Order: sequence, then C-alpha cells, then structure tokens
Amino acid sequence: MEFDLSWVLLGLPLAFVLGWLASRLDLRQIRLENRQAPKAYFKGLNFLLNEQQDQAIDAFIEAVQSDPDTSELHFALGNLFRRRGEYERAVRVHQHLLSRADISQADRHRAQHALALDFLKAGLLDHAEAALLKLEGTTFEAQARLALLANYERSRDWPQAALMAEKLEHAGQGSLTPRLAHYLCEQAVGQVAQGQFEAGRELLQRAITKAPDAARARLDLAQLQVQLGQETPAWDTLMQALDSAPAAVPLIARPLADLALRSGHTAVSLARLQQLYAEQASLDVLEAIVTLSDADPAAQTSARDWYAHHLEKEPSLVAATRWIAGEKLEHEQFHPQVQRALDHAIKPLLRYRCAACGFEATQHFWQCPGCQTWDSYPARRVEEL
Repeated sequence: MEFDLSWVLLGLPLAFVLGWLASRLDLRQIRLENRQAPKAYFKGLNFLLNEQQDQAIDAFIEAVQSDPDTSELHFALGNLFRRRGEYERAVRVHQHLLSRADISQADRHRAQHALALDFLKAGLLDHAEAALLKLEGTTFEAQARLALLANYERSRDWPQAALMAEKLEHAGQGSLTPRLAHYLCEQAVGQVAQGQFEAGRELLQRAITKAPDAARARLDLAQLQVQLGQETPAWDTLMQALDSAPAAVPLIARPLADLALRSGHTAVSLARLQQLYAEQASLDVLEAIVTLSDADPAAQTSARDWYAHHLEKEPSLVAATRWIAGEKLEHEQFHPQVQRALDHAIKPLLRYRCAACGFEATQHFWQCPGCQTWDSYPARRVEEL
C-alpha cells in the first residue's frame, strides 16, 4: 500500500489550527483566573487601606476561595481576624495552613508563630506556651522567647520567667539582670506571704548580689526586717541603699525617716538626708527631713522653714501648700476652705508617671500596670518631672 503524502499535507495545517485553538483557550482561561484573583486581592487591599476591615475580610475570603493554595492570602486573612478580635477564626486559618503538606518550612514556622500570637491575644496562655515552645530552633526563636517571657510574667510564673530571661541573655538579647533581680524579689514576696521568712530573705540577698545598684531588693529586705522586729538592721539596710541606688533616694527617704525615729538614729539620718537634699532637691526627701526635724530638738531649721527654703530653690505648689498649712492668714476664718482647695489641687502633682506609657498612679510601681514595662516609673513625683 502506497503512502499518500496528500494526507500529510492536509493534516499538518489541521493540527496547527487545532493546537493554536487549544492554546488560545488555555490562555483565555489563565487570563480570566489571573484577572479574577488579583481583582479580589486588590479590592481587599483597598478596603484595608480605607480601614474597612469587614469588606476587606470578605474580599480576601473571595480571593482565597479562587486560589486556595495562596498562603500569603491566608496570612493576611488570619492577621485581619486577629486585629478584629476574631481569634477563633484566626486560629482556624493558621491551623489550616499548618495542616497543609505543600507549604514551605519557612511558611510553616511563620504559621506556627501566627497561631501562637492568636492564642496570646485570646488570653489562652497554656495554648500559647505550647505553640511558642515549638518555635525553638527556628528563625522565630528570639521572638518566641520574648513572647514566652511576657507570658510567664502575665501568669506570674517567676521561676520560668527567670529561666527564659537567662536564655535570652545568653543568646545575646541584651542584659536582663535588673529584670532577673525583680523576679527574685517577686518570689520573695510570695515566700514571705506564706510565712517562709528565711526563704524570702535568701531570695532577696540573691537579688542584691545580682543587681547591687538596684533599690528594690534592699527596700523589700528592710520591710522584711521590720516585720521580724529587726529595726536597726532594717535602718542599716536603707542607709546602704542610699549609697548603692542614688536615683532611688526619694523612695528610700520616707521609710528611712520612720525607721530612724523608731530605732533612735534621728540625728544621723537627718544629717545624711540634708546632705542628699543639698545635692538634689526632692519633695520626698524634703518631707522626710521635715519629719525628722520635728522630732529632733537639736535641729536648727523648723519644718515650715524647710518648705520656704525649698520654694527659694524651685517653684512648687506642693511645698507652698505645706507651708500655708501652718501659716496664719489675714482672714483666718477662710483658711480651712483655702487649704482644702490647695490639697485637692496638688493631688495630681503627687502622683508617679510611667515614662513608657504615661500611666499615672498614687504609688510607685516597679512594673507599670498599664504597659507592663519594668522600672519605667521615675522615683520623683509628677511635679518634679
């Protein structure tokens, strides 16, 4: 049977036409899919930039449904859910990513980190801890350890917080020695509350050794010594604190004055506080000096004169109010009303203010209740800042 070349000549153009038509159909399908997916994506991005999060979520869900293999859209969607407080939906998105076998190892670690953040925001600290521990040895290790440290602080698990802080310090994440000293002090508070006074004392001594220039450990130790009836050793502890932590002198001055009166060290304490006040004037040091001056017959300056002396150095509504309290006015019958008004006016000036977030409080905190930052409260009052 002879081979007919005419069929070949007819078949080649036909095959070409069919191939061209098939390619055009594929290209049209690809273009259609590419137009649909970016359209939903950019629509979601536009909503997000206009802070229309509900519409952005709907657009991203549409984009994910069009292309379920796009991990970046899943991450964007999960982050949006977390920002809106829809933590359960954020968890489902990130758990879905982790269940997929086709994502890269980097994306898997990223999804694990995002899942841990979901649990942290939702307040599920146990789940967050388990998720963060899985990030050991990954590129998110440092971030995970910092989150674990904050997690342990929130749950007041001070031994675990100390272990994590030491890991971070050894990894070159900066010096966490002051924070480690705080953890020891927090543990000591717990021991003392349970009546374990010797264990509390040992923890405070370790805190002093770890951070000798920090004031808290010595202040807590003095308080424990007072609780045990050891007033003279407590006074000695506070006198040492004046030298080791000069920035905290305003916090030390008042308890030192009280102990000086009870232990018979009035003159020595008064002389030391006067020296410190001359170096740097402070309202709390001034109040301590006034307290000791009233109790010391040999004191050369009266309490009211100290307030006047402070006003010569710097303007102070607090000092002026204290001075007027003992002054005879021309219309003395109005003195109580004037005094009440002044006492009310100075209350905000006597607060402490966090240098990190601005949270104000009537008492000094070692860790800000607002932003959880350690040592963010200056020892000086608002009026002195």
